[in-house]
Amino acid sequence: MASRWTKVLGAGVVIVAVGVGVAWALTKPDPHPDTYWADLGEPDIVNGEQLFWAGGCASCHAAQNSTGDALKVLAGGRALPSPFGTFHIPNISPDPSAGIGDWTLAEFGNAMTRGVGRDGEHLYPSFPYGSYARLSAKDINDLFGYLKTLPASSNVAPPHELQFPYNIRLAVGGWKFLYFNDQPRVELASADEKVRRGQFLAEGPGHCGECHTPRNSLGGFEPDRWLAGGPNPEGRGTIPNITPGSRDIGSWSEGDIASYLETGFTPEYDSVGGSMVEVQQNLAHLPKSDLEAIAAYLKAVPSR
Repeated sequence: MASRWTKVLGAGVVIVAVGVGVAWALTKPDPHPDTYWADLGEPDIVNGEQLFWAGGCASCHAAQNSTGDALKVLAGGRALPSPFGTFHIPNISPDPSAGIGDWTLAEFGNAMTRGVGRDGEHLYPSFPYGSYARLSAKDINDLFGYLKTLPASSNVAPPHELQFPYNIRLAVGGWKFLYFNDQPRVELASADEKVRRGQFLAEGPGHCGECHTPRNSLGGFEPDRWLAGGPNPEGRGTIPNITPGSRDIGSWSEGDIASYLETGFTPEYDSVGGSMVEVQQNLAHLPKSDLEAIAAYLKAVPSR
């Protein structure tokens, strides 16, 4: 009898061990291989700056209410409230101690596109690497090159304030297994080059869906409601629907949307408000052709 229970117990231990091993294999940090970041050459600083504005880097990493050149001091420190706790935005200036001044391209790129930190840890998806995953290795090289030209700051951001179980980084691997990918968010009927460019900008560096798409209880996007609006992920108010079915901008033309992104004024001559103010100010730095591409994409996505 004892021998039989010993065998059962042993089998149970093996099953648990195999299960843990499989779970770890499916959810462990998964950076790109070093070769992915090799031989990229000198960065294109002009493209890097456009990606900086498209990605809204200053909106989170510069001090609140910054204007002008202060927007390029990426000292971090802002508090980002969420249903899971409060995240504190890190310093990504070229400072070698407080910022990313002594990071390698691979370390920066894996954080941006794979959500893997410098020490091989999972990064919390409050940092929108789920969107930035759509940037190419060249894009990352260009952006990293541009960030190196900006002023350094010695500010050290405080640690995140998260309660159990959200403070367990290993659990982020499970979240990634469920929700992280670098594929298009929606399938578009149009093969128009302008629409495809808009898809890259809106789904990638612009990370529009991070605010405009509702999420489930685990913080994953509800994919069938892409850009349909919902509760503000930071907990204050609501974010509007920006699909063609919207009562807010559904009737706007591509030209109306592009003009709004450029000037901050609606077709009714109302002005941009709320958290969209900083977004619009960032996007206004982009070429008009990119704003028109974003507008074309927003008119091409499925209506919700």
